[in-house]
Amino acid sequence: MRMKVWVRPSLARWVLCGHRAAAALPRMLVAGALALCALPAFAQALASKGDGQPGADSWPAVVTYVVDGDSIWVRSAKRGARVKLRLLGIDAPEVCQPLGPQARDALRRLALNQPVQVTVRARDRYGRALATVRRAQDGVDLSQAMAEGGWAWVDRYRGWHKPYQEDEDVARAAGRGVFAQVGAESPADFRRRHGPCQRIGK
Repeated sequence: MRMKVWVRPSLARWVLCGHRAAAALPRMLVAGALALCALPAFAQALASKGDGQPGADSWPAVVTYVVDGDSIWVRSAKRGARVKLRLLGIDAPEVCQPLGPQARDALRRLALNQPVQVTVRARDRYGRALATVRRAQDGVDLSQAMAEGGWAWVDRYRGWHKPYQEDEDVARAAGRGVFAQVGAESPADFRRRHGPCQRIGK
């Protein structure tokens, strides 16, 4: 006698789909492994997008203009394009703030007309390129030199201040730069009270 067995439709779908998923698992693992292998090449492709772009690889340039103690213009040695950069990890006095012109002059002495190596890390909340900039001749990190000389506070945006916190602490303890002035006001506090200076970049 022929027996009929009733199987709940939802159970049948579960068994069928489970079988298919198990059969497809090796293919899924292989595809995932291939995707992981492709990530470094994909990242490298993103890194080579060009000058002034977030994630860009390091590129040589020359500093052509110093806006203030943490902002510069450079000319790319690869393409000849001029790019405005904000030095990563520091916040220097505004040019309209007490000791702001002195901070700008300190950066001029460090970098103006100097060949540098630029690495753009990201963009800040205003869309400006944030970069680590090193002098080509001796590898001096401009952000570190400004913090070490007491001409800038560290900028805590996204935690990028950490490499330079010790430099600021030493400069503060030694009374260098802006810290020679008792009760020196940070640029962040100055902007909150007065707003940013009207800058005209060249």
